[in-house]
Parts: sequence; C-alpha cells; structure tokens
Amino acid sequence: MKTKVPERVAEALASAFLAHGAWTRDALAERGRVTLAEDARWMRGVVDRVLATFPEPPRARFSALARFIASVSIAAPRERRAPRWRPKVARWLEPEIAMGVRRWDVPAIATPGDLARWLGLSPAECDWFADGRGLERLRRPEALDHYRRRWVAKRRGGFRLLEAPKARTKAVQQRILREILDRVPAHDAAHGFVRGRSVRTHAALHVGRAVVVRLDLEDFFLSISAARVAGVFRAAGYPDDVAWSLTLLCTNVAPPSGLVLGRDATHDDVARLRRAEMRARTRHLPQGAPTSPALANLCARGLDVRLTALATKLGAVYTRYADDMTFSGDRRLARSSSRLEAWASAIASDEGFTVNHRKSRVMRAGVRQLVTGVVVNTRLNVARDAYDRLEATLHNCRRLGPGSQNRDGHPDFRAHLVGRVAHVKSLHPARGEKLAALLEQIAW
Repeated sequence: MKTKVPERVAEALASAFLAHGAWTRDALAERGRVTLAEDARWMRGVVDRVLATFPEPPRARFSALARFIASVSIAAPRERRAPRWRPKVARWLEPEIAMGVRRWDVPAIATPGDLARWLGLSPAECDWFADGRGLERLRRPEALDHYRRRWVAKRRGGFRLLEAPKARTKAVQQRILREILDRVPAHDAAHGFVRGRSVRTHAALHVGRAVVVRLDLEDFFLSISAARVAGVFRAAGYPDDVAWSLTLLCTNVAPPSGLVLGRDATHDDVARLRRAEMRARTRHLPQGAPTSPALANLCARGLDVRLTALATKLGAVYTRYADDMTFSGDRRLARSSSRLEAWASAIASDEGFTVNHRKSRVMRAGVRQLVTGVVVNTRLNVARDAYDRLEATLHNCRRLGPGSQNRDGHPDFRAHLVGRVAHVKSLHPARGEKLAALLEQIAW
C-alpha cells in the first residue's frame, strides 16, 4: 500500500535533513531515523529522491524541501499495512538556515531574528509591523493601524485605494527600499519609478511611429499578491522565513471600503469596485508605501519579458510606466493592433494582471499620439491642453495669489509648480522658459 508522506512528517524530515551534518545518503538517512525513532526502509527511497532533486542542501529553501518530501509516495511496512498507518515524529532537529545565492549586493539576513536586528527592532516589534494575522482588515481605531487609507474616485470612473504608511512603518520600508530593492535591477522595459528613467525616456522610444497602442492595467498595485512579492525576496537570496517576513512588512490588507455607488452606477462600475475591494482584502502592495513602486516593477518582470518578446515578434517597441503599457511600430503593427490587444491581454491575465479595455487606445499618425501625457507624433512635446491649463494656473497665481489655485491641497504648492514647469521645459524648452518666467513673477 502506497501513501504520501504526511505534511508534519515532511516538515520534520526537512528540518532533520538541513540540520548540521553531511549531505550524503547515509547521513540523511541517519538523521531521518533519529527524527522518526525507527529504521524505516522507505526512508532510503525518500533520501534518494531528495538527493536527485537537491544535489546541494537547499538551506534557503526549507519550505520547498518540505513540500517536495510531502509529494513523495512511500510504502507502508509489510507488518503495518493497516489503512490508518502513518509515520510519527519522535524528535525535531534544528535546521541550519543560510542565505541562498546573492545575485545582487543585498545585505545577508539568514533568519527572522537577524532581520529584526538589522531593522533595529525587537522580534516582537518586527512581528507587530509585519501584521502576519492581517488585523488591518478589521474595522478598529486608526491608532492601531499601520496605514492611513482612503478610497478616491478616479477621473475616468472607478476608485483607487491610497494607503499611506505611518512614520515608523514608513521608516522600516524606506530601509528595505534603500538597501535591498534599489539594488535589484528592474527590466529594461520598465520606466516608472526607476532611477535614470522617467516619463520622458518612456515616451522618447515611441516618437514618430506609424501607430501607438496604449493599454492600461486595472488595479495595478492591488493585483500584486504577497506570494509574488515573496518571490522577489527569494530571488534576491533570502531564506523562506526571511523572504516572507520582508513580504509582510511591505504588504497590507484593508477593511471593506464602505463605498455606496449612486443610482447611475452601471453594472461594470459595481463589478470593478467589488474586484478592487476583493483584492484590497487580500495581501497586496499598498499604493503609498515607499517600497511598492520598486516591488511592482520587480513583480511585473515576467510580464515585461513576455510583452517585450511579443513586441519584437511584431517589429514593435514595448515599454511600461507603472500600469501604462505602450507599444509602437510601423504599418505591420498597425495591421495587427486589434490582435495585439488580445495577445497582450492574455499574457497579462496569465501573469496575474487585468487589462482595462475601456482605457485602451490605438493612435495612428494622423491623430494626436499621447504617451503618459506626452505628445510623440514627430517629437516630444507637451499636450496643448495641459500646457494651457498650467499657463492659466500660473497667470491666476500671479494675479490672485497662489493660495487661490491650490485646489488639490498640495502641502508644498510652489515645489509642485516648479516640478510641472521643469517637466514642460524638458519636453519643449521654449515653452518651458515662458512658463518659468511666469513662475518667477508669483509672490509667494
């Protein structure tokens, strides 16, 4: 009679195999015998399967080893072939856990205790910030939460969840960003939130094309699960427990939105809100955390690899700025634009994302081609309507005072305007100089 290794037994054997000692057939079998307190014949078969799959001890992958052992079929001893026979754990051996291969220059952190010390926290504090039990999804006093959250309406319909970490949570995430995530390179197609790349570099690759196809990902940050984030940290070399602890520190769960849609809401509006709420109530990247943009780029690497390959096959160029995916090419792409959207949507779905077809655009050379708000028909240029609005704002700031124009409540309105003017100047120097002159005339 054959049976699978029970999960608890598999974990005990994985712990024993990774304990101090040689990674050989006899040594592993002996540690397994000590763990089960019996000289089981089937143990040799398990050991042989483990050594065939893991020639070296997977000290950073305890859970992977335990799952593998649990998948192995074993034969019950001849004298114990009762239907309910199961091997039992007699003793647990402490595993030796270590960093895996570090492909990038990230700090070595082998255990959750090491992580707490690296962050300058006690283990209890680290557990509190990680919120492994998902208490943030409960409705409770805000003082107990690690994030301040609000749902805001999008300009083109739907709602976006903004989650701003509080000071101490933000400080923890900033260190993870500076010393770990900033050292892991994003895919070449990713231009948002990447040092040395920008809206300008994203748009510049699509100038003067016969057709530009723009696709938008729905609920980009909410769509990225904790499992995918943990994969990023494991790829950096961190053991399973550390990778999961880092994941918990960088992800969040949220309570129900409490939003009630008006009578004019369509079935699609309701469905989109419910999807967003469902994603928010599972572990996701919080939009507002300093680590989220970098993690989003790294989690979308598979998407970028596959869409770059698709674009190459069509003789096109592909780039992504956050949730904005852009393809551009010659007449060959123009003839395939409808199929491109279907292919890209299928790839995105396979990678765990959803394309918002309501925002898809196919822009041929005869119309204004916009890439993240930048006109790319013949050269980089600022959109005329955006330029006119900014010029009017600067005129009104000069005439009526800047306080009258800060309708969105920017905490540093002057810096906000300086940034917008600098953006225009980077695209069209002459127009930028004109706006800069208006900016100088404002009495702050």
